[in-house]
Amino acid sequence: MGLAKLALGAIGVVYGDIGTSPLYAVKECVSLPHGVAPLAVNIYGVLSLIFWSITLVVSVKYLIFVMRADNDGEGGVLALMALVARPSESALPADESGANRASTRTTWSGLRSPKTLLIMLGLFGAALLYGDGVITPAISVLSAVEGLEVATSAFSPFVVPITCVILVLLFAMQKRGTGGIGAVFGPVTVLWFIFISAAGLPWIVRHPEILRAMNPLYGARFFMMHRGHGFLVLGSVVLCVTGGEALYADMGHFGTKAIRLAWYSCVYPALLIN
Repeated sequence: MGLAKLALGAIGVVYGDIGTSPLYAVKECVSLPHGVAPLAVNIYGVLSLIFWSITLVVSVKYLIFVMRADNDGEGGVLALMALVARPSESALPADESGANRASTRTTWSGLRSPKTLLIMLGLFGAALLYGDGVITPAISVLSAVEGLEVATSAFSPFVVPITCVILVLLFAMQKRGTGGIGAVFGPVTVLWFIFISAAGLPWIVRHPEILRAMNPLYGARFFMMHRGHGFLVLGSVVLCVTGGEALYADMGHFGTKAIRLAWYSCVYPALLIN
């Protein structure tokens, strides 16, 4: 029960970002002039790239490899910078040679010599972290509110003001901490994943041939057809994995087991179905 509760909180905190990527990822891939025309051959190629991006970047890269490089259970660029600042193994007292500490020293001993370069890279990563924290929520909320324009153009003048109000309220809630945010947004985000699955499943039933997009050859053929432009479209495809870095950054809050359980049992299937 404890693991399930942590997984529910992880869905609300860790996966809120990548969970909203369907709002804009596919749209940007087929929006001219930077995207491609919404033809069947292009759709198969784009969806193939999205499927393999989510699978390789999140399921393989983060969940299998990156999350193993932790600092006493903590993840993220700031936790890794703390490893750089640690003294060398020879300078540590003999009584600090526990199993976890020894394992960490062994893993990172080869990276400790060019300390200045690593610190600079860490600072650069921290700058990206702050930038992502500012830009990504704005993109997600704005994309969601823009959906009101689909119903009626009368909402157009109010899209930006509504977005600003929602963002202020969201950031004002941050003071409640991870536990409070997870308790509120966990169930809400689960409902979100249920709804986006329900939105995608009927169309898979109507057109089961779309499952052929899981064949990586469609992605390869897409690049052969569009060449340089295909590489530019890839910049829109990677929007489907925005927020994937939260799996690593929030390890210390929920633990690897809860984050992996939430991904494979809820988030991953919902995103692919949608």
